[in-house]
Amino acid sequence: MLESKKLIKKYFEENSLVSSSIESFNHFIEKELDVIINENRVIEPTIIPHNVDDFKIRLDKIWITEPEITEADGSKRKIFPAEARVRKLTYAAPIFINISAHINGIQRETFTAQIGSLPIMLKSKFCHLSKLNKQELSAKGEDPNEPGGYFVINGTEKVLVNIEDLAPNKLLVEKANLGASEYVGKLFSEKGSFKIPHSVERLKDGIFYVTFTRLKRVPAIVLLKALGMLKDEEIMNTISRDNPYDEVLVNLIEFNTIKTEEDAMDFLAKKTGITQPREVRVERMADMLDKYLLPHLGIETGDRLYKAKNLCKYLNQFIRTARKEITSDEKDHYANKRLKMAGDLLADLFRVNLKVLIGDILYNFQRIVKRGKFPSIKVIIRDKLLTQRIYSSMATGTWVGGRKGISQRIQRLNTLETISHLQRVVSPLSTTQENFEARELHPTHLGRLCPVETPEGTNIGLRKNLAMMADITSESPEKEVIDLLKQNGVKVIQ
Repeated sequence: MLESKKLIKKYFEENSLVSSSIESFNHFIEKELDVIINENRVIEPTIIPHNVDDFKIRLDKIWITEPEITEADGSKRKIFPAEARVRKLTYAAPIFINISAHINGIQRETFTAQIGSLPIMLKSKFCHLSKLNKQELSAKGEDPNEPGGYFVINGTEKVLVNIEDLAPNKLLVEKANLGASEYVGKLFSEKGSFKIPHSVERLKDGIFYVTFTRLKRVPAIVLLKALGMLKDEEIMNTISRDNPYDEVLVNLIEFNTIKTEEDAMDFLAKKTGITQPREVRVERMADMLDKYLLPHLGIETGDRLYKAKNLCKYLNQFIRTARKEITSDEKDHYANKRLKMAGDLLADLFRVNLKVLIGDILYNFQRIVKRGKFPSIKVIIRDKLLTQRIYSSMATGTWVGGRKGISQRIQRLNTLETISHLQRVVSPLSTTQENFEARELHPTHLGRLCPVETPEGTNIGLRKNLAMMADITSESPEKEVIDLLKQNGVKVIQ
């Protein structure tokens, strides 16, 4: 017993209770900001001066500095959280970005601009407090044992609550309670700001149907042919080489008249209700498949065959589940859940608001061009726009996607309540509906979530707390996983 006490004491001396949140925030600043800039790297105005053939604005490097404050006289200096609390200020650091203007492919204007300020998490890598020892923390007006992991917005301490969500990019096949299909496969394909729901069904006619965005219940075989998998034998072998399924045979016979990709695209376009000439129909459908079908696998034309092979894999999983060869997936199993922590939530917020800022830059540029002038990019960037939108979301708790209560005022009744609030996990499900299964304690919660701490009333089982020693891993770098799989003999199809 004495040894276990020593071990636990040692664990809490070396590990913070909120280390996962701090790591998530650090990952957002160091990695995710670059990913978001990559998604919006080139900005092309539609209205450009008449004597210019090609004009582009490029966003290059992005970085943030340490938290600082600009006083009324314009001077800038370091700010610590204690001062931000007392003076009702936001503990934030400026975000800088290198921007260049390219006229007819030649770089003309390059400068560094501040595009806004970002609230900084206490005790994170970018916070002044992370470099101080206990005596220095006391001197700066901070509790040396304080875990950090929260923000100071307009003098108020705010915590971003962890959100529990279904794992994206993973097909879950379940028995359907309602509808014509006995089983339904559901998948959320997530890439950047896209989150597109897909579903796979098999209706009473024996045909497999796929639903996503504007395409409602389109035959899966026609979709495969539109993606470039034209041979029936290839479709059958990709779905199941060892054990050809009769269910697939029925589908292949039904659509054996479709021989080319254009025919398949045209079939899908008519089913969607596109009534333009054939060439336009086919082009629009091709664009829709590239952008909105499984975007996490790629949005280029060259990714079509890769998508087709993955769709075959999903059909295989669906058939095997319907035949009871494998058990159906369970939504409440924690392997099928992911936690969105402070870094992920801020990434969502920054991604949407950067698009708003880019829209504003384009609007200002095009408005001045219409007057016959050629503005410098430097004068049309409103850094207050991004800052105000981020501060507003963090102050009110209203997040992108219409979610409310993400940012909450930290509870300071006692130390335990503060730690509990920093480790809270909230489900996005409605508190007014029954959702019995989602509220129940699941065996996979063991060691991850506290089995006791949950409120009474409508929130029971939907508002949970992390176990004291729970550690949340960040996603492994994709390249490392792929290299490991290749070493173990996995063949690459793309």
